[in-house]
Amino acid sequence: MRGNRPIHPDFLEHLERKDPALVALFVDARQFLLDLHPEANELLYRTHALTAVFSLSDRLGDAFCMLPIYTNHFNLGFNRGSRLPDPHQLLTGTGSLIRHIDVSTAADYRNERVEALVRAAIAFAREDMDKPSKAVGLTVSKIGKKK
Repeated sequence: MRGNRPIHPDFLEHLERKDPALVALFVDARQFLLDLHPEANELLYRTHALTAVFSLSDRLGDAFCMLPIYTNHFNLGFNRGSRLPDPHQLLTGTGSLIRHIDVSTAADYRNERVEALVRAAIAFAREDMDKPSKAVGLTVSKIGKKK
C-alpha cells in the first residue's frame, strides 16, 4: 500500500538544506516504512540529527523505527534493536537498546531481511505498549521555530 503523506513543513525546511541525493534516499526510506505500516505516527525532531521517528502512538516510547539524517549520511534505526531477532546480523551499534543499519543505497533497506526486521520491531513495540493509542497516521513536529 503506497500512501502519499507529505513531509511536514518544519522538517522539510531543514531537509532541503541537505545534499539532494541524500534527501532522495531519505524520502524513499521514509516511504518504505510508511508502506510497511501506513498507520504509523511520525514524530519529527531536530537535535544532533534531523530525525523522523515512527511510532504506534504519539509517544516516543512507543516508537519502532527512526530515520536520523546527519550532515552526510543517515541510517535506519531500531529503538529496541538489541531485543530484535537479527539472524542475518544486519544491525550495528553498541547501545543498550538502539541498533541501526547504515544506509548508502536503497538496497540497504529495500529487501526481505530488513522488511522482516521492521515487522518484528512493529510487533515488539505493539507488545510493549502500555495501552492502545487512538492516534493513527499523524505527523507531529517537535521542531521549534526560529525566533
